[in-house]
Amino acid sequence: MEAIADWFKWLNDAHRINLSIFYDAFDRGKFLGGLLTTLKLSAICLVTSVAIGVVGAWLQGSRFTFARRIMQGYIQFFRNTPPLVQLYFFYFAIGNLLPRVTDAYGQAVPPVSNFAWAIVSFSFFAGAFNVEIFRAGVEAVPRATVEAAEALGYSRLKAYIHVVLPLAFRISLPALNNNLVNLIKTTTLAYAIGVPELLYVSAQIWSDVLNVREMMNVLLVAYVAIVGVLVMAMNRWERAMRMPGYSV
Repeated sequence: MEAIADWFKWLNDAHRINLSIFYDAFDRGKFLGGLLTTLKLSAICLVTSVAIGVVGAWLQGSRFTFARRIMQGYIQFFRNTPPLVQLYFFYFAIGNLLPRVTDAYGQAVPPVSNFAWAIVSFSFFAGAFNVEIFRAGVEAVPRATVEAAEALGYSRLKAYIHVVLPLAFRISLPALNNNLVNLIKTTTLAYAIGVPELLYVSAQIWSDVLNVREMMNVLLVAYVAIVGVLVMAMNRWERAMRMPGYSV
């Protein structure tokens, strides 16, 4: 490791290519912390947005008009407004309405952290698109399949969980893959409320070291790698879930 650090120091001295995260322990720790925060934020938002999509698609087929209208209102609100505006709405508008709590040092602090608000905002944003993706998948399942499940004594909920959803999930995977990729890229907006993710810590590093060009390239490579891993995993999952003889 020391030899690698020395080489990057030489690269900076000889060619003015300053990749300080590879030879400076402080910058490296800051960057790795930002990478971990981005991965945590992305993973949590991926799971919660998919859960919102699954539940929302079921509610869209509810027999209760009120539930369907609530879901339609949710979809319209989050699909028709920019994600950054939504993030500001949750963090500043709703966050300021919540009563402050006292921390261990006796200071009044918000009850919900900026990281938690980013999770809420991005999950609801991506979840609105996931609802429509899963709804399209549910509608693509043949009606005869649902009727067969009902004839076997399945309730509407059990038929959805055990019969409709597994088939709809297979149909929805390509579109879901695209939306989850967009969700990972959207997490960079957490920079706006001070969440120390990759873009935030990279901006701190290039402000201190004045290596904007190098950090921009590192940032680009990092996101290409993160999204590439997700796409690869989703493609493998799609192939594993493919059912011979079943297609739409």
